[in-house]
Amino acid sequence: MTIKSLAAVSAAALVLATGAYADGLIGIAMPTKSSARWISDGNSMEEQLQAAGYETILQYAEDDIPNQVSQIENMITRGVDVLVIAAIDGTTLSNALENAYYADIEVISYDRLIRDSPYVSYYATFDNFQVGVLQASSLVDGMKERFGDGPYNVELFGGSPDDNNAYFFYNGAMSVLQPLIDDGTINIVSGQMGMDTVGTLRWDGAVAQARMDNLLSAHYTDERVHGVLSPYDGLSIGILSSLKGVGYGNGDLEMPIVTGQDAELPSVKSIIAGEQYSTVFKDTRELAGVAVDMVEALQNGTEPEINDTETYDNGEKVVPSYLLKPVLVDSSNWEEIVVESGYHDASEF
Repeated sequence: MTIKSLAAVSAAALVLATGAYADGLIGIAMPTKSSARWISDGNSMEEQLQAAGYETILQYAEDDIPNQVSQIENMITRGVDVLVIAAIDGTTLSNALENAYYADIEVISYDRLIRDSPYVSYYATFDNFQVGVLQASSLVDGMKERFGDGPYNVELFGGSPDDNNAYFFYNGAMSVLQPLIDDGTINIVSGQMGMDTVGTLRWDGAVAQARMDNLLSAHYTDERVHGVLSPYDGLSIGILSSLKGVGYGNGDLEMPIVTGQDAELPSVKSIIAGEQYSTVFKDTRELAGVAVDMVEALQNGTEPEINDTETYDNGEKVVPSYLLKPVLVDSSNWEEIVVESGYHDASEF
């Protein structure tokens, strides 16, 4: 028997001998490892739950909907006490959640609201409308700083249409931008607006880059882009690649203001380099902590702490929610927010 096998047997024996994990078995369903933030979410939640005495099943579905449904069904079969689910598509889990309900398993919707099911117990997320407000406000402030008083040529990108959060991001941003569009301060040169038009399926950066390429070739041969509303860092990097590909950021063709979200390492480096203008930081460690607190309350037979009972209607019920506050990150505060907090290590820069 190998040392690794011996260690595994010893660990299992320790669990049996000490009664570790007696507090319950928790299933954690994450959407994908293609985004660093979901890896961080899953790891943070698993570490905190295990430290609190729970056994965990953590699985990633790699943005494959049937795979995630299968993983959740398997967790139900294995007898988890609570499911924490960050859905790939928030509309595809109704049957699985009904099975969870009849198995007496509580469901916590994590960051992405699960829709069209009455069997969602609670929702842990950030104030997603405010994320959009921060992005749009930063976009406007950045354009004023870099290009004066306007008018400005702007293009809009949305998140994945199957992610409920994408609509909150977009609507929050438009609450800032629409009045400026109406008074002529902002010109959407392509005319492309609305999530049905500007959404980016699966938050795919390559798709965003290809769309930006098309926008530039179709609408900006004689015009100049001043700003791009991007709701996520993975899209922002693709958009920036497109812009740099036609010369933005060189000579007198200044880089447009490009927003983002999640404070992913490539985007923070891009902000330092003067390319991406800003991102929105959502501390996934804190969000994982909220989910863990919800799990512990449910396991102890008490009501989890919530701070919103009005905003998140999933089509079947208003889901009791706990909303965390997002933070804008730009060149003035990136070190304080993402390094001093320990989210990214200083050596990475």
